[in-house]
Amino acid sequence: MSAGIGATVRRKEDARLITGRGNYSDDFNLPGQAYGAAVRSPHAHARIRGIDTTAARAVPGVLAVLTGKDALADGLKRIPHLAAAGTPPDIVLHNRDGSPVPAAPHHVLPADRVRHVGTCVAFVIAETVAQAKDAAEKVVVDYEPLPAVIDAKAAVEPNAPRLYDDLSNVMIDAEVGDAKATDEAFARAAHVTRLDTWVNRVTGVPMEPRAAVGVYDPATQRYTLYAGSGGIVRQKKEIAGILGVPFEAVRVVAHEIGGNFGTRNSFFPEFALVVWGSRKVGRPVKWTAERHEAFISDYMGRDLTVSAELALDAEGHFLALRTSNLSNVGAHSGSYVPLVKGVGLATAGYRIPLSYIRARAVLSTTMCTTPYRSAGRPEVIYVIERLIDKAAQEHGFDRVALRKRNLIPPSAFPYKNPQGITYDNGTYRAVMDRAMALGDWSGFKRRRAEARKRKRLRGIGLCCYLETTGGYPRERADVTVHPQGKVDVVVGTLSSGQSHETTFAQCVSEWLGVPFDDVNVIESDTDIVKEGGGSHSARSMRLAGIVMGNASDMIVDKGKKIAAHMLETAEEDIGFAGGRFTVKGTDRSVGIFDVARAAAEDRDMPEQLSGPLAATSDETIKQLGFPYGAHVCEVEIDPETGKLDLVNYTAVDDVGRAINPMVVDGQTHGGAAQGIGQALWECCSYDADGQLLAASFMDYAMPRADYLPSFTTDISQVLTPTNRLGVRGAGEGGTTGALGAVVNAVVDALAEFGVTHIEMPVTPERIWQAIKSARP
Repeated sequence: MSAGIGATVRRKEDARLITGRGNYSDDFNLPGQAYGAAVRSPHAHARIRGIDTTAARAVPGVLAVLTGKDALADGLKRIPHLAAAGTPPDIVLHNRDGSPVPAAPHHVLPADRVRHVGTCVAFVIAETVAQAKDAAEKVVVDYEPLPAVIDAKAAVEPNAPRLYDDLSNVMIDAEVGDAKATDEAFARAAHVTRLDTWVNRVTGVPMEPRAAVGVYDPATQRYTLYAGSGGIVRQKKEIAGILGVPFEAVRVVAHEIGGNFGTRNSFFPEFALVVWGSRKVGRPVKWTAERHEAFISDYMGRDLTVSAELALDAEGHFLALRTSNLSNVGAHSGSYVPLVKGVGLATAGYRIPLSYIRARAVLSTTMCTTPYRSAGRPEVIYVIERLIDKAAQEHGFDRVALRKRNLIPPSAFPYKNPQGITYDNGTYRAVMDRAMALGDWSGFKRRRAEARKRKRLRGIGLCCYLETTGGYPRERADVTVHPQGKVDVVVGTLSSGQSHETTFAQCVSEWLGVPFDDVNVIESDTDIVKEGGGSHSARSMRLAGIVMGNASDMIVDKGKKIAAHMLETAEEDIGFAGGRFTVKGTDRSVGIFDVARAAAEDRDMPEQLSGPLAATSDETIKQLGFPYGAHVCEVEIDPETGKLDLVNYTAVDDVGRAINPMVVDGQTHGGAAQGIGQALWECCSYDADGQLLAASFMDYAMPRADYLPSFTTDISQVLTPTNRLGVRGAGEGGTTGALGAVVNAVVDALAEFGVTHIEMPVTPERIWQAIKSARP
């Protein structure tokens, strides 16, 4: 069986994981380690007047109690979050008044104020976990409570409580598009549809709560962090920045990541606390979050308030989109990426000639929001897809015909949208047609009639989505062919379930003609991995494919020179295929591992060809990818209780070339479950005082396997011309299409009651209230 590009190969990772041989963050333990416990603020907003650690330090086994004053005294810097307001080729947001876009600081331990519930204000280190927790309870913090502001709309008001004395709550207030031309298009429109909505705040809820072990070696003056994240090189850079030490003085190690979904890409205070704490106490320090800590201190996602309008002519052609996007970034500037990405993609895969978008990012006394699976794209795709269904419902159009009329045709590519983003290529309508066929759209009337006999409401929803992937643009691959018959591939991505050990090996196996099982992918240790951007924004295969391919080409080129020397012929007479270098037109050949051995051991080898058969490719690739697809969702509702059953779900995704179709299907399944979870159940709810009301699994509702049907999935493979593999990315699309498909299906089921919109999460109570409000 082929194990190369495009083959369905079982994952290398699975044998290790299902037999309990995985190495997760909490599995790291070092001799003599101490344990940390965090003291967290019960207030959403309060001034820290003082912290008394006397009683805590007196607890037996306590080694240190660290506070914000200690951090300032030791010169710890703020966390260097990547808080740019966009970088090309994405759009860049500029404040309307010309002022620079600021970044609200985030310190590992604040010395002045707390700005969200769960802020770590002190870090206790003790001999045991129990001692650390006991001592943490004895830390006395003198708080001066201050007014909280939770809602983004309230936070932009002039009289809203300010989180920083020297900063406005509004970090970004930008305009994108042509306001005058858009207003003119709306003035001449035959139809206008408006949607006001809030895209609910959620969090990643990874299988394994965060854990970290930090160790400082005074002999080498090096810090080592063992912790899962979205990328080890980024964590290394940020630790070095916080501690004010050279980049080379830090090492980061991560193996299995017990779930990420974007919420682990940014740096967390506890990672700095364990390495700094180790230096303070002279021992390794371990910290493991409990689930309630994770809920209040993990980064969150979404939380976008939108007021949007779509203008149409009499025939249903889209004329313009006008929208206000207000992003609640929380207490600190963790990231503006969701706002930037969403603005750039607001018109999605439709021919909308004009747009005007007001984009704002605002602080609030809540946990930071950072990129969460598909960062910013599910929000805006949900908005445009709801607008289309709402326009059809309000103005008498067929919702499918409306989409067909306005989807960008293949002949229009490359296509520049009105925000300035240029799409590569695609067959958007064909993918929609395929999803509808697989979802048996034509048979829905019969299924609805059958449901009605059982006194159930049945609805079907469609969502056509477009993704824009990007991420950190620099990636590096070091590929080495060993004489012993193995190939090492060192690359700066980091798998958190994306199957890199399998899919990367498939690529290198094909390019170098070596057995799949003999390719070893290494991503886990910055003493080996020198550069790279980790895994986010569906960047891993797109960018790693380029640098792994370049390095493989260089190895083949060098191998031809070595083989020519071995076979005593000219280099131009050497061909390469199937792992062998052959003299063209003859049966004389040598294998790639033989070439590696000769390079390492043959004393007659020219100096420039001797040594390891290895190559490095380090590239900065500022290029976007554009996955797209269509999802069809079918629901059934009990009108007496509002109970909803998700009965069918179909997804067709174009990821470009599918390196391993089974892995792509798995990504779609997981992504769809996350999107469906947000649409129907999940929500990080705060009360008016900033207390998180969903801080346990008792209150934060998660999608479960028995809530979901078996998914029907299919893969479209229109290759993008932007990289050698033709890949677009496969990690995000399952989520991006789910929100719109689910809510459109629910509204379709409730349309007979005059319901034109329902907010997420679409709980049974909300459904019941919508029906009750419509009934006389």
